[in-house]
Amino acid sequence: MNATTDLLLAGNALQYRIDGIDILRGPDVAVQRGELVGLIGPNGAGKSTLLRLLCGLETPTTGSVQWCGQALLSLPPAERARRIGYLAQGARAQWPVSVQRVVELGRLPYQGFWASPRAEDSAAVEHAMQLAEVIAYRNRVATTLSGGEQTLVMLARIFATRPQLIFADEPVAALDPYHQLHVMELLRNHAQGDNAAVVVLHDLSLAARFCDRLYLLQHGALFASGTPGAVLTPDNLRAVYGIESRISCDEQGVSVTPVKRVREGHP
Repeated sequence: MNATTDLLLAGNALQYRIDGIDILRGPDVAVQRGELVGLIGPNGAGKSTLLRLLCGLETPTTGSVQWCGQALLSLPPAERARRIGYLAQGARAQWPVSVQRVVELGRLPYQGFWASPRAEDSAAVEHAMQLAEVIAYRNRVATTLSGGEQTLVMLARIFATRPQLIFADEPVAALDPYHQLHVMELLRNHAQGDNAAVVVLHDLSLAARFCDRLYLLQHGALFASGTPGAVLTPDNLRAVYGIESRISCDEQGVSVTPVKRVREGHP
């Protein structure tokens, strides 16, 4: 891998401060083409804030985010919307429209609000609904679906855009085990060739099994980064999460089982 040509996005010395409080304290993050990157850490570590800075939804107090060597925010909004997809934590449909219409909104960066859909738009929407397995309720009103079903619909909307880089904030939190695996497989399959994905996860076994690299955050700072095997060590998990854990490896990768808390009130 050529580190220069394969670097898709980089966040450098990212600091984010609100009311004098440092939410993020200078982490560096790099996303290469063809990889799935996981952001992990306890509640309040700064994962969601970091994700929003990386995709341009928030501006860092100091530091910068670069897209292929140029400032991310220098890209025209329409181009950013085509290149980057963002799935918010607990994403839900906001309007009582059909599932298919929600997914069709993913094509707006290509056609505008009033343009008629083209054949390629229809094909992209159909493919996205098939990927996310929401075809069966395409005609249902999106707001009547369960939280987990709505997450899949919102993910389908992102796939309809066909972005190069997908950011997903805890996309499996409201899903059953089957759909958790399905969503992680979708993100894993997307992160190939010129594409990539960054995902916030609390399930450490899913992070270990599917991600190429992990960034472990603690109190807004980067505690460790690297391959799942290098990051998910008993010492790191004890220091950051305050847990004793059992870590095993098999042909599927690394598996993490929390065993007990080290002490109350940690981290």
